[in-house]
Amino acid sequence: MHRLLGLAAFAVFLGTVPAAPAWAELRLAMFQQAGCAYCRQWDREIAEIYPKTSEGRAAPLMRLDIRAPLPDGITLDRKPQFTPTFVLLDDGHEIGRIEGYPGEDFFWGLLGGLLP
Repeated sequence: MHRLLGLAAFAVFLGTVPAAPAWAELRLAMFQQAGCAYCRQWDREIAEIYPKTSEGRAAPLMRLDIRAPLPDGITLDRKPQFTPTFVLLDDGHEIGRIEGYPGEDFFWGLLGGLLP
């Protein structure tokens, strides 16, 4: 077994085994604040099922306080003004957003339009 591992490591060293592709990391940032009725509505209607959907698996949710400084590595086109604001991030860079929560029926269509 050790010999096989050694041979595999040597093959990678020689470049005969292709490296795994580097996939971009998509995330859905949800900017929220305490007392936001529409954030609570999203939580009731979407939050529990979101990670189980193809959209949730493609772009896992990251919750951020709208008043807090942005985490390192996140670049937005402009500062969110409303809660909730959903920003689709590709390797930390904004590629689209949904401002406000238009209800469950519209949310999925809008999010689907943002995903590549």
